[in-house]
This record gives sequence, structure tokens and C-alpha cells, in this order.
Amino acid sequence: MASNLPGSVRQFGVALRALLVFTAILGIAYPLVMTGVAQVLFHGNANGSIVKVDGKNVASDLIGQAYTMDSGKKDSDGKAIMVADPKWFQTRPSASDYDGAASGGSNLGPNNADLVAAVGERRKAVAALEGVDPSQVPPDAVTASGSGLDPSISPAYAALQVNRVARERGLSADQVKQLVKENTKGRTLGFLGEPAVNVVTLNNALAALG
Repeated sequence: MASNLPGSVRQFGVALRALLVFTAILGIAYPLVMTGVAQVLFHGNANGSIVKVDGKNVASDLIGQAYTMDSGKKDSDGKAIMVADPKWFQTRPSASDYDGAASGGSNLGPNNADLVAAVGERRKAVAALEGVDPSQVPPDAVTASGSGLDPSISPAYAALQVNRVARERGLSADQVKQLVKENTKGRTLGFLGEPAVNVVTLNNALAALG
């Protein structure tokens, strides 16, 4: 009977069967297999690298956060002015205020007057917070990442903050340095990128100390 059908109808039938087969393989079977492999081998990564505290989801170690407190002052719009909380390690600036739904940079070039001024103000603020000369402030302390969500800082910026965090929390500098070391990741495959300290997991480890 099928051989008596017009050629165009037979071609449509072949195409439809191919569509159904590939839909089943690539649209159902393949995603299920990949999901299963990811859950078994990379469970944490596959579920968003979630950080838990007391069994509750509080963050992702892939997305930075701002560790700030209310300064008690308000801006011209009546909004509270937030400043760095000295009890915590601070992350890089963020053009999106670490809003995961608004990832991106400022799109300002290195010669932009507003960016140059902002970097200068940030350098002064970091230097004042850490009690050091502005020349000692690392570049990543005053410049945002391209995504605006980078949770990591350089070991140099982390080291700059150790004494302040230790003092504010009543810990020894050696205790804090050990936490920094435990939350530092080396170069990928030993040669790609630079070592980095994940501030989210580091501050979570600090919180666990009380």
C-alpha cells in the first residue's frame, strides 16, 4: 500500500520518522544521560555549587556577594549608604552590585573620566579600611570583573585583609591565614589562569567559627 502513495507523502513519512527518532535520542535520551552523569560525577557543580549554612541554601560559590553594612547615612535619594563591613573579607567592586540577573561590566574604557575617578575613590577607601598606603592596594580591589559576579580575589588582596579581619573577629592572624589558604584555588591544570581566593567560601568558613 505504501508504495502506491505519492512520492511527496512517502518523503514526508520518512522525515517524520527521522524527526521522532532524533527527538527521542537527542531531546530525551541524551539530556537524561548527561544529567545523570553530571549528578553522579559533579553533583555540587550540576546543582549550582550551592553553599549551605545549617542546612539552608545561602549562596553559590560561583557568584560573589557584597559584604556591607549600613553606614547610618543616606544619599540624595534617601537610600541608606552601605559601606564595607570590616568583619568580612571584601570582594571586588561590581558594576551590577552582584545581581545575578544583571551580569555585566560598566562598559567604561580605561580612559573614561568617571571610571578613573571611581578607581581613585575605591583605592582611597580600601587603603583607609586596611590602614595601608594607597600604593599597596592591589588592582583587583578597585576594578570590577567583566561579569560583575566574580566571587574570587587575588591572594595579594586577601593577604591585605587578613590583619583587619583577625582583629575584628578576635582571631589570630595565623588562623585567618589558614582559612585563606584552604579557600585558595591554584591555576587550572597547573598553568592556566592565576591563583584565586573564593571570598564566598572563605567568609562562610569564617562564619562557621562564630
